[in-house]
Amino acid sequence: MIVRDEVRKMKTVAPLVAAMSNEARCKALEKIAEKLAEKKDEIFAENKKDLDAAAENNVAAPIVKRLKFDEGKLRDVIAGIHQLITLEDPIGKVTLDRELDEGLRLTRITCPIGVIGVIFEARPDALVQISTLCIRSGNCPVLKGGKETTFTNRILFGIIYDAVLEAGFPEGCMLAVEQHNEIDELLTCDGLVDLLIPRGSNAFVRYIMDNTHIPVMGHADGVCHIYVDKNADMDKAVNIILDAKMQYTAACNAVETLLIQRDDAFLEKFIPKLTQALAENKIKLRGTKEFTDLIDRYASDVKDGAADGGALDYESVDESDFREYLALIVSAKLVDGVDEAIDHINLHGSHHTDSIITEDSTVADRFVQLVDSAGVYVNCSTRFADGFRYGFGAEVGISTSKIHARGPVGLEGLVTYKYKLVGHGQIVGDYASGKSHFNFKDL
Repeated sequence: MIVRDEVRKMKTVAPLVAAMSNEARCKALEKIAEKLAEKKDEIFAENKKDLDAAAENNVAAPIVKRLKFDEGKLRDVIAGIHQLITLEDPIGKVTLDRELDEGLRLTRITCPIGVIGVIFEARPDALVQISTLCIRSGNCPVLKGGKETTFTNRILFGIIYDAVLEAGFPEGCMLAVEQHNEIDELLTCDGLVDLLIPRGSNAFVRYIMDNTHIPVMGHADGVCHIYVDKNADMDKAVNIILDAKMQYTAACNAVETLLIQRDDAFLEKFIPKLTQALAENKIKLRGTKEFTDLIDRYASDVKDGAADGGALDYESVDESDFREYLALIVSAKLVDGVDEAIDHINLHGSHHTDSIITEDSTVADRFVQLVDSAGVYVNCSTRFADGFRYGFGAEVGISTSKIHARGPVGLEGLVTYKYKLVGHGQIVGDYASGKSHFNFKDL
């Protein structure tokens, strides 16, 4: 397959897809949900091939967890499709209605972006989410999933594509590419592809940005932080940290770094609680020497394995080694207070999702105002950073950029707008000469 030729064909059908009615787009989603449920045994059989190949190739456990597509994930993606159907149509919204002069009316109307290339990690559920979001928003997707999910992606794409054709969509409205070298072909399709959304490592996203003239939207690493203030409810803090690390360890919104206020009275009580919880749940800790010294001082029973949860696996590291683990590992350091926590997050974080645990509303407000991230939370888990949990009907990804879309990118992030001007023979020359005058009246 020559990617450029296929994308050129897609560019010609993109306006037809953009013009599909809301009813037609919802009908397509209903068909997709029906066919996924009908063909679930075939899907699971293909997914087993991917899982077997992963076992043979010793694929890392976090990746295996992502590529598994079972009853639970099928149920979730179908629920996401049904939620998408209930959402307001993002196309055709009038966001500006202005009379420039009598009989000269300007409107700004939302419309699909067009052809969107999405390169994503080894997650079959991501293929369903991305495809259905693009269909609901009137866009044409070019999909490239991870090689670890080749068989699952292939059958899912086939089911979805057949469903949209049955619903009346034009041929060529979707495209799946499988070969790694086809990514480089896709990157050369400026003028044909309107937007690229890469999902993967920082190095991968940077490679995409450096090797294409197509606009790129997305995020790289998810180095998410939780700052525990001295006025935090300790039990609440521990519970939130465990959820943020364990609920789905391989997710980009799992917490990776803990910042804890340097306050002796607080630390003396909190360190034993935290370290015991980490030990009980087999979470490894990589802290600065100052932090690990506190474990030796305040939690010797956890250090020695005398506590009920067993010994804590911990070591001292330089904070320059803090990173995205996607595993049961968490970094930790002490900070003087909220301002130092904010500075650390803004300098060393990935601007994805960061949370503060405190009962002091003034401190919480300062954190929310000054942390420069797509998601800034108070007293809750970073794992809430998700399109489905925001009520967006899943997401194509999470954007850490500040242009066009930020945070979980759902339907609203997949539309742009056009200006429509309707007149009755007006010409600019009359306004330049002073014969006619603008009145600029919002309707």
